[in-house]
Amino acid sequence: MATRSRNTSNRVPTALPFDIRLMNAVATLVFVLAAPVLLAAAIAWAVRAPLFTLRSIALDGDLARSNLATVRANALPQLAGNFFSFDLNRGRAAFESVPWVRQAVVRRVWPNRLAVTLEEHRAAALWEGLSDRDGGSDRLVNHHGEVFEANLGDVEDEGLVTLAGPEGSSAQMLAMWRRLTDALAPTEMRIETLRLSSRGSWHAELDSGTELELGRGGVDEVAARTERFVRTLAQATERFATAGGPRALLAADLRHPDGYALRLRGVSTSRIAAAGNAAAASR
Repeated sequence: MATRSRNTSNRVPTALPFDIRLMNAVATLVFVLAAPVLLAAAIAWAVRAPLFTLRSIALDGDLARSNLATVRANALPQLAGNFFSFDLNRGRAAFESVPWVRQAVVRRVWPNRLAVTLEEHRAAALWEGLSDRDGGSDRLVNHHGEVFEANLGDVEDEGLVTLAGPEGSSAQMLAMWRRLTDALAPTEMRIETLRLSSRGSWHAELDSGTELELGRGGVDEVAARTERFVRTLAQATERFATAGGPRALLAADLRHPDGYALRLRGVSTSRIAAAGNAAAASR
Protein backbone atom coordinates (compact mmCIF):
# COMPACT_ATOMS: atom_id res chain seq x y z
CA MET A 1 0.00 0.00 0.00
CA ALA A 2 2.83 2.26 0.87
CA THR A 3 4.33 1.58 -2.50
CA ARG A 4 1.10 2.38 -4.36
CA SER A 5 0.70 5.58 -2.38
CA ARG A 6 4.22 6.66 -3.28
CA ASN A 7 3.62 5.91 -6.97
CA THR A 8 0.39 7.96 -6.97
CA SER A 9 2.18 10.93 -5.46
CA ASN A 10 4.78 10.66 -8.22
CA ARG A 11 2.16 10.82 -11.00
CA VAL A 12 0.35 13.99 -9.83
CA PRO A 13 3.14 16.52 -10.50
CA THR A 14 3.53 15.29 -14.09
CA ALA A 15 -0.04 16.38 -14.87
CA LEU A 16 0.12 19.85 -13.30
CA PRO A 17 2.38 21.64 -15.82
CA PHE A 18 0.14 20.54 -18.71
CA ASP A 19 -2.95 21.81 -16.90
CA ILE A 20 -1.29 25.17 -16.20
CA ARG A 21 -0.20 25.59 -19.83
CA LEU A 22 -3.71 24.79 -20.99
CA MET A 23 -5.22 27.30 -18.60
CA ASN A 24 -2.78 29.98 -19.73
CA ALA A 25 -3.53 29.29 -23.37
CA VAL A 26 -7.25 29.48 -22.76
CA ALA A 27 -6.87 32.74 -20.81
CA THR A 28 -4.78 34.25 -23.58
CA LEU A 29 -7.31 33.21 -26.21
CA VAL A 30 -10.15 34.71 -24.19
CA PHE A 31 -8.22 37.98 -23.80
CA VAL A 32 -7.42 38.13 -27.52
CA LEU A 33 -11.04 37.53 -28.42
CA ALA A 34 -12.33 39.96 -25.82
CA ALA A 35 -9.91 42.82 -26.60
CA PRO A 36 -11.63 43.97 -29.81
CA VAL A 37 -14.99 43.81 -28.06
CA LEU A 38 -13.69 45.89 -25.19
CA LEU A 39 -12.06 48.36 -27.60
CA ALA A 40 -15.27 48.70 -29.58
CA ALA A 41 -17.20 49.25 -26.38
CA ALA A 42 -14.72 51.94 -25.32
CA ILE A 43 -15.00 53.69 -28.67
CA ALA A 44 -18.79 53.50 -28.57
CA TRP A 45 -18.74 55.05 -25.11
CA ALA A 46 -16.41 57.84 -26.27
CA VAL A 47 -18.59 58.60 -29.29
CA ARG A 48 -21.67 58.96 -27.08
CA ALA A 49 -20.03 60.59 -24.08
CA PRO A 50 -21.44 64.09 -23.41
CA LEU A 51 -17.92 65.33 -22.67
CA PHE A 52 -17.01 65.10 -26.38
CA THR A 53 -20.17 66.70 -27.80
CA LEU A 54 -19.13 69.76 -29.86
CA ARG A 55 -20.13 72.79 -27.84
CA SER A 56 -18.49 75.79 -29.54
CA ILE A 57 -16.97 76.96 -32.81
CA ALA A 58 -14.30 79.65 -32.89
CA LEU A 59 -14.31 81.69 -36.14
CA ASP A 60 -11.21 83.50 -37.34
CA GLY A 61 -10.21 85.38 -40.48
CA ASP A 62 -10.47 88.80 -42.06
CA LEU A 63 -14.23 88.84 -42.56
CA ALA A 64 -15.89 91.78 -44.29
CA ARG A 65 -18.91 90.18 -45.99
CA SER A 66 -19.67 87.25 -43.67
CA ASN A 67 -21.00 87.48 -40.14
CA LEU A 68 -21.90 85.04 -37.40
CA ALA A 69 -25.59 84.95 -38.36
CA THR A 70 -24.77 84.11 -42.00
CA VAL A 71 -22.36 81.36 -41.02
CA ARG A 72 -24.80 79.90 -38.50
CA ALA A 73 -27.64 79.84 -41.00
CA ASN A 74 -25.65 78.26 -43.85
CA ALA A 75 -23.05 76.00 -42.22
CA LEU A 76 -24.36 74.77 -38.87
CA PRO A 77 -27.28 72.70 -40.25
CA GLN A 78 -24.72 70.67 -42.22
CA LEU A 79 -22.51 69.81 -39.22
CA ALA A 80 -22.87 66.49 -37.39
CA GLY A 81 -20.91 64.31 -34.97
CA ASN A 82 -18.75 64.94 -31.93
CA PHE A 83 -15.04 65.50 -31.41
CA PHE A 84 -14.16 62.00 -32.64
CA SER A 85 -16.76 61.41 -35.32
CA PHE A 86 -16.83 64.88 -36.90
CA ASP A 87 -15.83 64.72 -40.60
CA LEU A 88 -13.34 67.54 -41.25
CA ASN A 89 -13.77 67.41 -45.04
CA ARG A 90 -17.53 67.70 -44.80
CA GLY A 91 -17.13 70.46 -42.25
CA ARG A 92 -14.83 72.38 -44.58
CA ALA A 93 -17.34 72.00 -47.43
CA ALA A 94 -20.14 73.25 -45.16
CA PHE A 95 -18.28 76.44 -44.28
CA GLU A 96 -17.21 76.99 -47.89
CA SER A 97 -20.89 76.88 -48.88
CA VAL A 98 -21.40 80.15 -47.00
CA PRO A 99 -21.76 83.11 -49.42
CA TRP A 100 -18.48 85.00 -49.97
CA VAL A 101 -16.35 82.31 -48.29
CA ARG A 102 -13.55 81.20 -50.61
CA GLN A 103 -11.70 78.79 -48.34
CA ALA A 104 -12.16 77.28 -44.88
CA VAL A 105 -9.67 75.51 -42.63
CA VAL A 106 -11.33 73.43 -39.87
CA ARG A 107 -9.50 71.96 -36.85
CA ARG A 108 -10.59 69.98 -33.80
CA VAL A 109 -9.73 71.51 -30.41
CA TRP A 110 -9.76 69.10 -27.46
CA PRO A 111 -12.14 68.04 -26.09
CA ASN A 112 -15.27 69.58 -27.64
CA ARG A 113 -14.51 72.57 -29.85
CA LEU A 114 -13.88 73.46 -33.49
CA ALA A 115 -11.56 76.19 -34.72
CA VAL A 116 -12.46 77.54 -38.17
CA THR A 117 -10.39 80.00 -40.20
CA LEU A 118 -12.25 81.57 -43.13
CA GLU A 119 -10.86 83.36 -46.18
CA GLU A 120 -13.33 85.51 -48.07
CA HIS A 121 -13.52 86.25 -51.77
CA ARG A 122 -12.39 89.74 -52.69
CA ALA A 123 -14.39 90.87 -55.70
CA ALA A 124 -12.33 92.17 -58.62
CA ALA A 125 -14.89 92.10 -61.44
CA LEU A 126 -18.37 91.11 -62.51
CA TRP A 127 -18.50 87.96 -64.64
CA GLU A 128 -20.60 87.44 -67.74
CA GLY A 129 -20.13 84.12 -69.48
CA LEU A 130 -20.94 83.83 -73.16
CA SER A 131 -24.10 81.92 -72.22
CA ASP A 132 -25.18 84.59 -69.71
CA ARG A 133 -25.66 87.52 -72.06
CA ASP A 134 -29.41 87.03 -72.43
CA GLY A 135 -30.40 86.20 -68.87
CA GLY A 136 -27.55 87.65 -66.80
CA SER A 137 -25.71 85.94 -63.96
CA ASP A 138 -25.02 86.64 -60.29
CA ARG A 139 -21.35 85.79 -60.63
CA LEU A 140 -18.17 87.63 -59.77
CA VAL A 141 -14.44 87.17 -60.28
CA ASN A 142 -12.17 87.33 -57.24
CA HIS A 143 -8.58 88.60 -57.09
CA HIS A 144 -7.31 85.11 -57.90
CA GLY A 145 -9.25 85.08 -61.17
CA GLU A 146 -11.80 82.57 -59.86
CA VAL A 147 -15.51 82.84 -60.65
CA PHE A 148 -17.90 82.61 -57.70
CA GLU A 149 -21.58 83.27 -57.01
CA ALA A 150 -22.74 86.08 -54.75
CA ASN A 151 -25.41 88.72 -54.35
CA LEU A 152 -24.52 91.45 -56.85
CA GLY A 153 -26.28 93.95 -54.62
CA ASP A 154 -23.34 93.64 -52.24
CA VAL A 155 -21.00 95.25 -54.82
CA GLU A 156 -23.30 97.52 -56.82
CA ASP A 157 -21.59 100.66 -55.49
CA GLU A 158 -18.04 99.49 -56.17
CA GLY A 159 -17.93 100.23 -59.90
CA LEU A 160 -16.45 96.88 -60.87
CA VAL A 161 -15.44 96.14 -64.44
CA THR A 162 -17.44 93.50 -66.30
CA LEU A 163 -15.47 90.63 -67.81
CA ALA A 164 -17.37 88.76 -70.52
CA GLY A 165 -15.82 85.69 -72.07
CA PRO A 166 -15.79 81.91 -72.46
CA GLU A 167 -16.04 79.76 -69.35
CA GLY A 168 -12.60 79.06 -67.91
CA SER A 169 -11.07 82.32 -69.20
CA SER A 170 -11.67 84.46 -66.10
CA ALA A 171 -8.07 84.40 -64.84
CA GLN A 172 -6.71 85.30 -68.30
CA MET A 173 -9.24 88.10 -68.64
CA LEU A 174 -8.46 89.51 -65.20
CA ALA A 175 -4.74 89.61 -66.08
CA MET A 176 -5.53 91.37 -69.38
CA TRP A 177 -7.77 93.93 -67.67
CA ARG A 178 -5.07 94.76 -65.11
CA ARG A 179 -2.47 95.25 -67.83
CA LEU A 180 -4.76 97.37 -70.01
CA THR A 181 -5.76 99.49 -67.03
CA ASP A 182 -2.09 100.37 -66.52
CA ALA A 183 -1.65 101.05 -70.24
CA LEU A 184 -4.65 103.41 -70.37
CA ALA A 185 -3.79 105.22 -67.13
CA PRO A 186 -2.17 108.29 -68.84
CA THR A 187 -5.42 108.99 -70.73
CA GLU A 188 -7.70 108.57 -67.68
CA MET A 189 -9.78 106.16 -69.77
CA ARG A 190 -11.42 103.44 -67.72
CA ILE A 191 -12.56 100.08 -69.05
CA GLU A 192 -16.19 99.38 -68.19
CA THR A 193 -16.51 96.06 -70.04
CA LEU A 194 -13.81 93.80 -71.45
CA ARG A 195 -14.92 91.08 -73.83
CA LEU A 196 -13.16 88.03 -75.21
CA SER A 197 -14.83 86.24 -78.10
CA SER A 198 -14.83 82.50 -78.56
CA ARG A 199 -12.32 83.07 -81.37
CA GLY A 200 -9.90 84.92 -79.07
CA SER A 201 -10.55 88.53 -80.12
CA TRP A 202 -10.47 91.27 -77.47
CA HIS A 203 -12.91 94.20 -77.29
CA ALA A 204 -13.11 96.95 -74.65
CA GLU A 205 -15.95 99.33 -73.86
CA LEU A 206 -14.88 102.42 -71.92
CA ASP A 207 -16.89 104.39 -69.37
CA SER A 208 -16.98 107.29 -71.87
CA GLY A 209 -18.78 105.12 -74.40
CA THR A 210 -15.67 104.66 -76.56
CA GLU A 211 -15.16 101.21 -78.04
CA LEU A 212 -11.71 99.71 -78.63
CA GLU A 213 -11.13 96.80 -80.98
CA LEU A 214 -7.94 95.27 -79.58
CA GLY A 215 -7.57 92.24 -81.83
CA ARG A 216 -6.18 88.85 -80.93
CA GLY A 217 -3.14 87.95 -78.88
CA GLY A 218 -1.78 87.43 -75.42
CA VAL A 219 -1.46 89.99 -72.65
CA ASP A 220 1.90 91.39 -73.78
CA GLU A 221 0.92 91.66 -77.45
CA VAL A 222 -2.41 93.40 -76.85
CA ALA A 223 -0.91 95.67 -74.18
CA ALA A 224 1.86 96.74 -76.60
CA ARG A 225 -0.71 97.81 -79.20
CA THR A 226 -2.66 99.68 -76.54
CA GLU A 227 0.45 101.49 -75.26
CA ARG A 228 1.32 102.54 -78.81
CA PHE A 229 -2.21 103.89 -79.21
CA VAL A 230 -1.99 105.86 -75.95
CA ARG A 231 1.41 107.40 -76.83
CA THR A 232 0.17 108.87 -80.12
CA LEU A 233 -3.52 109.52 -79.47
CA ALA A 234 -3.26 113.18 -78.40
CA GLN A 235 -1.09 114.12 -81.36
CA ALA A 236 -3.27 112.19 -83.78
CA THR A 237 -6.49 113.91 -82.73
CA GLU A 238 -5.07 117.40 -82.29
CA ARG A 239 -5.65 118.47 -85.91
CA PHE A 240 -9.35 117.62 -85.63
CA ALA A 241 -9.95 119.73 -82.52
CA THR A 242 -12.55 122.49 -82.62
CA ALA A 243 -12.76 125.79 -80.81
CA GLY A 244 -14.63 123.99 -78.09
CA GLY A 245 -11.83 121.48 -77.58
CA PRO A 246 -10.92 117.96 -78.74
CA ARG A 247 -13.53 115.91 -80.52
CA ALA A 248 -14.94 112.96 -78.62
CA LEU A 249 -13.38 109.63 -79.45
CA LEU A 250 -16.11 107.20 -80.47
CA ALA A 251 -14.05 104.17 -81.45
CA ALA A 252 -10.56 102.96 -82.22
CA ASP A 253 -9.44 99.89 -84.12
CA LEU A 254 -6.02 98.71 -82.98
CA ARG A 255 -5.93 95.57 -85.12
CA HIS A 256 -3.84 97.11 -87.91
CA PRO A 257 -0.19 95.99 -87.81
CA ASP A 258 1.23 99.43 -88.72
CA GLY A 259 -1.16 101.72 -86.86
CA TYR A 260 -4.79 102.14 -85.86
CA ALA A 261 -8.04 103.65 -87.11
CA LEU A 262 -10.01 106.30 -85.23
CA ARG A 263 -13.61 107.41 -85.37
CA LEU A 264 -14.16 110.87 -83.88
CA ARG A 265 -17.44 112.67 -83.37
CA GLY A 266 -18.15 114.64 -86.55
CA VAL A 267 -15.19 113.12 -88.42
CA SER A 268 -15.13 110.07 -90.65
CA THR A 269 -12.80 107.20 -89.77
CA SER A 270 -9.13 108.14 -90.01
CA ARG A 271 -6.17 105.80 -90.25
CA ILE A 272 -3.25 106.74 -88.01
CA ALA A 273 0.26 105.45 -88.69
CA ALA A 274 2.07 104.00 -85.72
CA ALA A 275 5.42 105.69 -86.36
CA GLY A 276 6.47 109.25 -87.21
CA ASN A 277 4.20 112.26 -86.98
CA ALA A 278 0.83 110.63 -86.35
CA ALA A 279 -1.21 113.74 -87.14
CA ALA A 280 0.51 114.30 -90.46
CA ALA A 281 0.10 110.63 -91.34
CA SER A 282 -3.66 110.60 -90.80
CA ARG A 283 -5.76 110.20 -93.91
